[in-house]
Amino acid sequence: MKLSSTVTRIASAITFSLVAFGSTAASAAPVKNIVLVHGYFADGSGWQAVSNILSHDGYTVSVVQEPETSFADDVKATTRVVDAHDGPSILVGHSYGGAVITEAGNDPKVAGLVYIAAFEPDAGESAMDLAKKIPSASQAIKPTADGFLYIDPKSFHADFAADIPAAEARFMAASQVMPNGQTFGTPITTAAWKTKPSWALVATADRMISPDLERFMTKRAGSTTIDVKSSHVAYLSQAPKVAKLIELAANNAQK
Repeated sequence: MKLSSTVTRIASAITFSLVAFGSTAASAAPVKNIVLVHGYFADGSGWQAVSNILSHDGYTVSVVQEPETSFADDVKATTRVVDAHDGPSILVGHSYGGAVITEAGNDPKVAGLVYIAAFEPDAGESAMDLAKKIPSASQAIKPTADGFLYIDPKSFHADFAADIPAAEARFMAASQVMPNGQTFGTPITTAAWKTKPSWALVATADRMISPDLERFMTKRAGSTTIDVKSSHVAYLSQAPKVAKLIELAANNAQK
């Protein structure tokens, strides 16, 4: 009788341990969905090299084509893609896309954030507020008569994408997406990096966002950060390093 009771207690303890282990293992499983968000003056096609690496490594990748007509529209376009995935996602933003993921990242299906040469605003703060703290080296951004923004094509290669071939930069300059300037001044309501783990890449040769500003933002947010010698378009010129950082986030966001 006593032996039977002891065996029962041991079996119960083993069962409980296995259930607890299974629960922990499940919660620590890598995130397999990646959502990529582009910044100003480019579109989602720029993520192709990064997307190809991630897809090859078994991730499900989606690229947001936010309209850049208003900040609210861009956040909605991003959460729409996040919510279409089964399970959690890692949200990745480049440049202005960092502001977008900071707001959109509050979606409960977002497990972590990755900032690639990107803005990381706090609540009540806009990308413009941050840019004024430590101005960029470039003076090439110009307004249109109706309030949209573009980069002077003559400066595009040197200021935006100095480490990609000149012919590629010329095409990007000719096909650049013009954002509504009001999006730059829209403040964040709730900064997701305060409640979600974050990773960041500082582009040390960036002329569009000061590398010193990038470091200030990543330190403030507590982001796990790497420095990469790159122009603003690290996702193009340093795609393997960008993909590696995203995979690091995917493997650790739920631990």
